[in-house]
Amino acid sequence: MPGAPLPADEDERLDALRSYDILDSLPEQAYDDIVLLASALSGTPIALMSLIDDERQWFKARVGLDVSETARELAFCAHAILTPGEMLIVEDARDDERFASNPLVVSDPSIRFYAGAPLVTSEGAPLGTLCVIDRVPRELDPDQIAMLRALARQVMAQLELRRSVAQLTKAALVNEALQKQHVIYQQQLEEANESLRTASVTDPLTKLMNRGAFEQRLDEEYDRAHRYGTELSLLMIDLDDFKAMNDVYGHSAGDSALVKVGEVLADGTRGSDSLARYGGEEFVVLLPNTGAANAFLLAERFRSAIEETEWDKRPMTISVGTATLSDFVQNRSALVEAADRALYEAKAAGRNQVKQSAS
Repeated sequence: MPGAPLPADEDERLDALRSYDILDSLPEQAYDDIVLLASALSGTPIALMSLIDDERQWFKARVGLDVSETARELAFCAHAILTPGEMLIVEDARDDERFASNPLVVSDPSIRFYAGAPLVTSEGAPLGTLCVIDRVPRELDPDQIAMLRALARQVMAQLELRRSVAQLTKAALVNEALQKQHVIYQQQLEEANESLRTASVTDPLTKLMNRGAFEQRLDEEYDRAHRYGTELSLLMIDLDDFKAMNDVYGHSAGDSALVKVGEVLADGTRGSDSLARYGGEEFVVLLPNTGAANAFLLAERFRSAIEETEWDKRPMTISVGTATLSDFVQNRSALVEAADRALYEAKAAGRNQVKQSAS
């Protein structure tokens, strides 16, 4: 399998990359937050900040992949940097002659979909990409493409700030004025990092935990329940006839309703529970140390609270499916699937009710 050709300005590009002194550096929260946000916004299990060195691609930050680097000849990103003004999007790698025989496609991690936004310096040198990857063919919508480009620009802003901080740190030993400037840059970094951390775990509309953060919390709580033999339950919640709400009153009214539903659900959660917007009009509540009977009671309280709330446009109700770890529901995936089946049963039975998983 032939690798990507070298860019015409490869020597200058490598000099630019090495000027940031970032290759083989330790993990940094700012970049970890950006790839986590890229994964959440694109809905892909893998996201990477990839830098293309002379013989390898090295990952400064990664989600969903264990290795820290690969050979350059295998790198999709080595193709992406050839057109720094454009994103490289491969909807199905098996149909692209550049990648069909790539070992990363035909074997683990079995890449099918790839989208890479080049990381480009102000002088136009492409250093690598911020990329998202899936194991199934797919597409990104225009908003997701725009957000991936924006995050790539944020990576470059972080790199520039990082380099400025490093330069100022050296100069500050002999210049007090530069020491003060260093403090300013450091504050900017901390503010940017905090903003990214918040964005990476928060749904922008309801301000609840987003799906990506919930998946991580589910992993943690499942591991804890498995280790200590404690109970763990999950509620899957869906707003009834929400599409009709949007169709009749408009998306602004629908958004307002989603925010209010989130507030009502938050009021009913306990300190140990985890509430998240799972997607669209769907919410989830993770209930540690909670068995099936208590999970059903809590779900019924949520249902009653929504039904009894005063709504601006029209009455709102929810359907809820509950599931609990058991001999039949033995892992995190099975827990989600069981709650989802119970939710389907609740909606099929007429909505505005709670159904408990039978297994």
